[in-house]
Amino acid sequence: MDHEHHDHAVAGRTKLADGKQMTTELTVAGMHCQSCVTLVERTLKKLPGVTDAVVNLATGKATVHHNPKSTSEQDIMDAISKRGYKPARAQDDGPAADEMAPLRRRLFISVIFALPTLILGMGSMLFAAIAPAAAMLLEAIPYPQYLLWLLATPVQFYVAWPFYQGAWMALKNRSANMDTLVALGTSAAYFYSVYLVLTGHAEQFFETSAVLITFIVLGKYLEATARKRTSNAISELMSLAPRKARVLRDGKEQMVSVDELVVGDTIIVRPGEKVPADGIIIEGHSSIDESMVTGESIPVEKQRGSTVIGATINAQGSFTMRAERVGAATTLSRIIRLIEDAQSRKAPVQRFADAVSAVFVPIVLLIALLALLAHLLLGSSVTASVIAAVAVLVIACPCALGLATPTAIMVGTGLGAKHGVLIKGGDALETLHRIKQVVFDKTGTITNGTPEVTDVIVIAPVRGAAGAKNAEKDVLSVAASLEARSEHPLAQAILRRAKPKDKVARFAAVPGKGITGIISRKQYLFGNAKLMVAHGVEVTDDARRRMQELESEGKTVMLLADKRLLAMIAVADTIKDGAADAIAGLARMGVSATLLTGDNERTARAIARQAGISDVVAEVLPEQKASAIKRLQKKGPVAMVGDGINDAPALAQADVGIVMASGTDVAMESGSVVLMRNDPGDVARAIRLSRLTMRKIRQNMFWALIYNVIGLPIAAFGMLNPMLAGAAMAASSVSVVTSSLLLRRAKV
Repeated sequence: MDHEHHDHAVAGRTKLADGKQMTTELTVAGMHCQSCVTLVERTLKKLPGVTDAVVNLATGKATVHHNPKSTSEQDIMDAISKRGYKPARAQDDGPAADEMAPLRRRLFISVIFALPTLILGMGSMLFAAIAPAAAMLLEAIPYPQYLLWLLATPVQFYVAWPFYQGAWMALKNRSANMDTLVALGTSAAYFYSVYLVLTGHAEQFFETSAVLITFIVLGKYLEATARKRTSNAISELMSLAPRKARVLRDGKEQMVSVDELVVGDTIIVRPGEKVPADGIIIEGHSSIDESMVTGESIPVEKQRGSTVIGATINAQGSFTMRAERVGAATTLSRIIRLIEDAQSRKAPVQRFADAVSAVFVPIVLLIALLALLAHLLLGSSVTASVIAAVAVLVIACPCALGLATPTAIMVGTGLGAKHGVLIKGGDALETLHRIKQVVFDKTGTITNGTPEVTDVIVIAPVRGAAGAKNAEKDVLSVAASLEARSEHPLAQAILRRAKPKDKVARFAAVPGKGITGIISRKQYLFGNAKLMVAHGVEVTDDARRRMQELESEGKTVMLLADKRLLAMIAVADTIKDGAADAIAGLARMGVSATLLTGDNERTARAIARQAGISDVVAEVLPEQKASAIKRLQKKGPVAMVGDGINDAPALAQADVGIVMASGTDVAMESGSVVLMRNDPGDVARAIRLSRLTMRKIRQNMFWALIYNVIGLPIAAFGMLNPMLAGAAMAASSVSVVTSSLLLRRAKV
């Protein structure tokens, strides 16, 4: 990014956080390095009513939390402008200007002038051995020093002008930044060469300043190109959004822009088309590819009453849907917003870079001055002394340090989103890698959350039924007929398994025991053992023993009888496919699991046993869950996995709250991590992703600092050519961003 980018318009947002606070997001053009970030943050935090301000170098974004009565959005923009940077705001979907164009133009001009400068300045020496004729030709050019001066000047004062602007603004703000180092270093080389030419000396190093500026601009161009790729998670998601929708209005089918959709619209979706909004199918059925939301590649079967998510792809079958969420309220828009927020939030590890950059540039200026004086005092020529000081100024730019953390977080959060794991920010990403214990809620997290029929044990055939061959089917048919009008979850489990076949007369519900009814002039009982005893139905010891076995597995057992016991039907909230593998996967990573539930101890133990969890905390009320988390935190950081509703206090108390989400009902605010696939296996994926990202951040920090640690002493001792210093500085930024990009290939 450079000062020529000031005129571009990029997305900015303002939203009300609550009655008094506002969150304003702007893009800030002209920031080069971590020193720029620190300056802008410091400026914003000093404004009245500003409670927090975070600036991200990789995204070029500033996020400011403020009281609008004390500081308006315009006040924030004015404060940034006074520091020499250009804030911009536009509509969320406004087209961003081509930020690469100014850099590309400056690089092109720089190469055109710097290349002949290099050939003319050093060509005779370079070609002396390999092409003597070319060397002689170069030596024959008249007034070479003046020609070099002419070629180097456009590079110094057009290509490098943004660095002068930045250095001047930093000086006005009584600070120093990367622009200061570049402007001082290249100016020293250029103006000392002018002095040498005017005083009749044969030597000069115009090619040093010209090539140095070219290297720096090339590095910035490569860095900007790579940074553009780090943020492509959002652009990829944005490209998924459909543009048109086929709507039924006034009885007519018409194509409209998705921006014109309103809640309640009836939309027709044909095979191969994208679903234009979140909604419910009201007619038809299909299979839909929901991989963009869940990361799951297998299409999901949908029928009347099923929810569908905007931007997913209708694989086959036509259907009609009713729009429930449109525009910014759709799941896709909320996911994009979540990723943008995540990429603008700092990880605590970033504080290290902030602290280093605050003192780094002034120290470098001091080292450069000391290097100049030391060389002069030790008898070196003025030329050698100036070259040493220039090399120190150029090698030390802290660009890479500022990019080390945010680029890794951008790639990490983008990679997570691709796999249906939405991580809300750098702070959550960093905390996750330290997690050694995960607490799971039971219902909807380890289990599916809806009871299912698990066992049907036929004791005696239903009289008048087809026979032993269909005994199970007959039992379920009678039970379904009795439960046909019930809304109870256990009744719904039976109705999902079998359809009511017979009419029930004299239906009666017996509180705490079950139900009774007459089918084909025969009375049936369906309920617990108390109902059987009340009606004189014998329950044998063998039957009671079998009931206890089923109940010990966490199942609810219902008995069906006429005048004798006909069958037992066991219903349970079944464990999710892959839950046991998920717990085993966490154990392999050195992470322990605890089951935390309000359910009874016996059921909780049975589910925990199936999942492979040994630590169980049962029979706790929602408000007691937070206290249970607090007790566990004495052993170390805890992640809580829940559904984001009754688990909200525990999710807030945990070091990291992980929310299981189902399609359109994403509990975005409840936790730090949202698992779009509702899969407990993604907990391990989130922790693994965090560990990979933190490892990458540490690698980036190492490479960002190693250039300076090694390069600064070499430059100070006069052993590093400024052109090589410029190349090394550019390489440090590019290597850090490229290193972050490699994270995209990681398997999580």
